[in-house]
Amino acid sequence: MKVAILMGSKSDLDIVRGAFDVLDDFGVEFEARILSAHRTPAEAAEFAASAESKGAKVIICAAGMAAHLGGVVAAHTTLPVIGIPMVSEPFKALDSLLAIVQMPPGIPVAAVTAGKAGAKNAALYAISILATGDENLAAKLKEFRAAQKVQVLGADAELQKELAERKKN
Repeated sequence: MKVAILMGSKSDLDIVRGAFDVLDDFGVEFEARILSAHRTPAEAAEFAASAESKGAKVIICAAGMAAHLGGVVAAHTTLPVIGIPMVSEPFKALDSLLAIVQMPPGIPVAAVTAGKAGAKNAALYAISILATGDENLAAKLKEFRAAQKVQVLGADAELQKELAERKKN
């Protein structure tokens, strides 16, 4: 396992599957668990404390509402921790975003955007961390970025063609 993924609740799973897909696409091994900072605090702390010895290099934590999971995990490891704010009522992820970004000095947790895009970005961020020590993974990440560029420029070319046709008519 190179990446550990923790979710505070089973309800986070549908969103976090996007991180699974990205990691699979890059061939990065991961382990995923459902452990809560509030409902299973001892188990979450134990998982964080033992993650490095099990081969983890980065930990991704998805949690909503108070979103303490990332902070609890970061308090028990020196591995990089990435927090995904999960959308929940009534604050639509603002509460979880603020919980993740307002960590006290000395216990950092990185934050990505909320929801599905956040799950994918968390995986890509973990990959970029891993890629600093893995040339093959770095090459795959560069290829991914180049493919994104081609996709956007292709979409722009289609738009320009459509606009040119409109002007003719």
